[in-house]
Amino acid sequence: MTAPKTGGLTAELGGAAARAGAPGALRARRPTAGVGWTRVGEKGSRLGIWFVVWFCRLFGRAFTRLLLRPVVLYFVALAPVARRASRDYLRRMGQPHRFRDVYAHCLRFAHTTLDRMFFVLGRADLFRVTRTGSHHLTELMRQRRGALLFGAHLGSFEAMLGVAEHNAVPLNIVGYFKNARLLNDVLQKLNPNAHARLIAVEPGIDFVLKLKERIDAGELVALLADRVGLGERAVEVDLLGGRVSLPVGPYLLASILRCPIYLTFGLFHEPNRYDLYCEPFAERIELPRADRERAARDYVERYARRLEHFCRLAPDNWFNFYDYWRLKA
Repeated sequence: MTAPKTGGLTAELGGAAARAGAPGALRARRPTAGVGWTRVGEKGSRLGIWFVVWFCRLFGRAFTRLLLRPVVLYFVALAPVARRASRDYLRRMGQPHRFRDVYAHCLRFAHTTLDRMFFVLGRADLFRVTRTGSHHLTELMRQRRGALLFGAHLGSFEAMLGVAEHNAVPLNIVGYFKNARLLNDVLQKLNPNAHARLIAVEPGIDFVLKLKERIDAGELVALLADRVGLGERAVEVDLLGGRVSLPVGPYLLASILRCPIYLTFGLFHEPNRYDLYCEPFAERIELPRADRERAARDYVERYARRLEHFCRLAPDNWFNFYDYWRLKA
């Protein structure tokens, strides 16, 4: 299954928040620039994805990784938007950003995407996994408390899901899945008994009630909080020396659900190591009616600071290949 993309979450929660008894509507600035990632369509075909699955099963991880090299080279050569985005990010990180560095960055994304397949196939034994902060999730499960997990398009969210699956932790993934419908369908068929459920962002109070039901049942609800969706309200914050728009929807959702929030990241290091991190973010999100925009901005800025910290732990694990820093300082 794919990492969640939370596009449009604020728009869907706007009316639901009032009906759910939350304080007045948040009026953070709506970004004026186009939302680049929502216009990126899914590449490939269902047959092609099944071919990759067959190839993985037949030849294993090491040989399949070699096959990715010419594929990624072809992609980078014909994807100017991805090249520019990678070069911009690498430059901000103080990393070399020549063509070969951009190629290596995109290849890292391909490698972690391939590893998704092996996690779904139940081959977690192929990887060396370290865990920092996993006791937080263990304690939540012991207390049968639900919580929100905030991640980002940094490293592999699927590594976190694979570990959750291994430990039979009930996990619900909220997001915008239209950009990867074919891949999600295939991965769901590969592991129909997965403990993780996909929950698409939908309009109306039923969506919020569905998530509240999962939280009240002591389950985890995961989403990525680093992309602004179509029509989603956002605030501008500093990240890696530039101004970016980050969504407020996740924090509005958390204020309605009134549950603890944790940050989770799965960072990849060659050749097969995933460092999983889980840390408390807030016991509860409070957005007072009198100053909701300032309170939301404070939470988003805290998230941005932690996101930058984890970027520096694995500089080649950033996987937002579009004009992320579209705002001018």
